[in-house]
Amino acid sequence: MNAQKNVNTSRPLDVLGKSLNSQVLIKLKGGREFRGALNSFDMHMNLVLNDAEELEDGESARRLGVVLIRGDNIVYISPG
Repeated sequence: MNAQKNVNTSRPLDVLGKSLNSQVLIKLKGGREFRGALNSFDMHMNLVLNDAEELEDGESARRLGVVLIRGDNIVYISPG
């Protein structure tokens, strides 16, 4: 039997594309967290965030402005 399943076939970069100009939450290796508006990304998941801030315990600890985050340091990306 070949039953079709309702499977989400979106690729990760397609999902990121839908998040452009929206707030995202980024967790990095080592536990650091950042929040900002996703400005751009590349195929390595390097990200540029506008109006970025570093978070500590879920609260804004420091405003950073524009930041570049290397994709190989990212643990997860979540809508904002």
